[in-house]
Amino acid sequence: MTIPTSNAAAPLEAADVTAAVPPETAAQKGGDGRSPGKLAWRRFKRDRTGVISGIVVIFFFVVGIAAPLIAKLYGKNPYTTYGQNDTSLLDDFGSPVLPNGGISGDFWFGIEPGLGRDVFTFLLYGIRNSLLIAAATTLLLTVVGVAVGITAGYLGGKTDYLVGRVIDILLAFPSTLFFIAFWPVLLSILVDPEENTPVWLTVVTLISVMAAFGWASIARLLRGEVLALREREFVEAAKVTGASPARIIFKELLPNLWTPILIQATLALPAYVTAEAGLAFLGVGLTSPTPDWGVMIQRGSDVYQSDITFMLFPGASMVIFVIAFNLLGDSVRDALDPKTKR
Repeated sequence: MTIPTSNAAAPLEAADVTAAVPPETAAQKGGDGRSPGKLAWRRFKRDRTGVISGIVVIFFFVVGIAAPLIAKLYGKNPYTTYGQNDTSLLDDFGSPVLPNGGISGDFWFGIEPGLGRDVFTFLLYGIRNSLLIAAATTLLLTVVGVAVGITAGYLGGKTDYLVGRVIDILLAFPSTLFFIAFWPVLLSILVDPEENTPVWLTVVTLISVMAAFGWASIARLLRGEVLALREREFVEAAKVTGASPARIIFKELLPNLWTPILIQATLALPAYVTAEAGLAFLGVGLTSPTPDWGVMIQRGSDVYQSDITFMLFPGASMVIFVIAFNLLGDSVRDALDPKTKR
């Protein structure tokens, strides 16, 4: 007699097989074990607009940093008045003899009407100076804004009240008007009006004045963030363990503030590029013969009726840079905070 086999072992075998399958690792699940920085970088790389904008921004900074080397390889400099040295380059009215602003194999972007300076090297050094001033101003106001905002938010009380009123007053000022009014006053204190102001002093005072009126917005934002964070459980736990205020600020608060700090900085830099160019256009800040975006546009506004080419290159390059940096800032914001993704 044949003994019937039981199928009870089948489910057991299936269970054994199932149990033998190793659980999915965090990496296989799609990034659950990654750090916030790696996740943000991964999201940023998927944003084609942000990547292209980042490449454009890096290109402008590389061009600015390498301006002396490029000019040396090119064989010209932004200060030599080639049109005055070679009378065949300009006509009797000071306009380039060749069409399109005098563009040729010797002068890739043409020459400046009147003096005949090389536009290509003038633009290279203009990008260098403009980005230097904007980047230094952004860095300085960010450091001051972070320090003041975190201090006011963490200490609270009278300190917070006093800092808050100072911020309100600064934000109420029309900043551009105060740049124009206050910068010459500061220069007159440092330099005798009858003496020529050194370019380095002009740059330092310009950066100082713009940063002095520009830190309030980021300080106000961080003050509000710190007021909310200091009541959180992890801050209270750090206080209970006896952590010093400095440790709480640098170890507990600051790591949670990098996102708004970075976003505010990416928004501030292009704003100060245009602000500095606007001041130079109005005659405040850098002036000719120092290369600058605003100086070139101001000079181009005088000659655009006879030759618009001289204004075309600085105007187009500044617009491209500002748009690219603004798009980059939006992409960085979306990568750091996916909830705000457009």
